[in-house]
Amino acid sequence: MDSPTWLVVAVAVLIGAAWYLSYGAARLDRLHSRVEGALSALDAQLVRRAEATLELANSGALDPASALMLAAAASESIEAHNERAVEHDLLEGQHFAGREVLESDLSLALQAALSQPVLDQIRAEHGPGLAALERVEAAGVRVQLARRFHNDAVKDVQRVRRKRAVRLFRLAGHADLPRTVEFEDELPSSLRD
Repeated sequence: MDSPTWLVVAVAVLIGAAWYLSYGAARLDRLHSRVEGALSALDAQLVRRAEATLELANSGALDPASALMLAAAASESIEAHNERAVEHDLLEGQHFAGREVLESDLSLALQAALSQPVLDQIRAEHGPGLAALERVEAAGVRVQLARRFHNDAVKDVQRVRRKRAVRLFRLAGHADLPRTVEFEDELPSSLRD
C-alpha cells in the first residue's frame, strides 16, 4: 500500500474511534439522566406514601397506638425529604442520602398497623379511613415500581461504566457511580390480597 492509502485508512479509523467514543459518552450521559429522573420519581412517590400514611393515621380509623406509630414514621420520612431538599440537591451524587432506614421503618410500621382485622374494620366502615387506606395502598405500589425502575437504571449505568473503553477514556467524567436504593417496601400482605 502506498502512503495516501495508509493515510485514508488511518483517518477512517480515527473517525470511527471518535464516533464510537462520542456515541458512548452520549449514551452514558442519557443513562445518568435516566437515573436522576428515576431517583426524583422515587422520592416523589415516597413523599406521597408518607402523606397518605399521615392521612390514614389522622383519619380516626386506627387505634391511637397504631395511629401514633404510623404518624411518627411518616413524619420522619417527610422530614428527611425536606431536610435533604433544603440542605443539598436531592440528586447530588445520585444516591439516596441514607433515607433507606427511615423508609424501611415506615414500611414496617404499615405492616404492623394494618393487620387483616384492622383492614376488615376500615373497609366495613366506609369512612374517611377507607379513602386514606386506598391512597396508602396505591402509593405503596407506586413506590415499589419507582424503586425497581431506579434500580434497573442504576444497573444499566454500572454495566456500561464497567466497559474498558469507558474507563480508559473516562467517558463518565467526574460523575459519581450511582447506587441502587435498597429498603423494605413490601406492602402488608393483607393489602395485596
